[in-house]
Amino acid sequence: MSETMNLYQVPEAMTLHRALWAGRIMSAIVVTVLVADGTVQLFAPAQIASVLQETGFAMDLTRVVGPIILACAILYAIPATAVLGAILVTGFLGGAICAHVRIGELGSPPEIISLLLGAMTWGGLYARDPRIRAILPLIR
Repeated sequence: MSETMNLYQVPEAMTLHRALWAGRIMSAIVVTVLVADGTVQLFAPAQIASVLQETGFAMDLTRVVGPIILACAILYAIPATAVLGAILVTGFLGGAICAHVRIGELGSPPEIISLLLGAMTWGGLYARDPRIRAILPLIR
């Protein structure tokens, strides 16, 4: 009887292991993109000057927005603060989407990227954190 139980437990353990790694990879992609964006905002704001001008933001805001993005990425990367980081990342990405909607760029590449990053933020957290899966049981 114990052999039968082991046959059913192994696939479940493998699925959880795969989900954990999928979540880690998705979260790493989100953190990498956010760190790259924050770094560009801080150290090379001239590269994004046209985007800032189109959306109506002043160039001086890069010194404020860059550290905020980096702080969000760090909070999201640390397991103990990942939920807070995910909330802040989602808020930041929602603001980015709103800025593009405001200027009439509905469905633009920056909006789609922001939407995908937001989905990956929560998808990665869901896959790697059993506490989130317990709160939001998508599959029973």
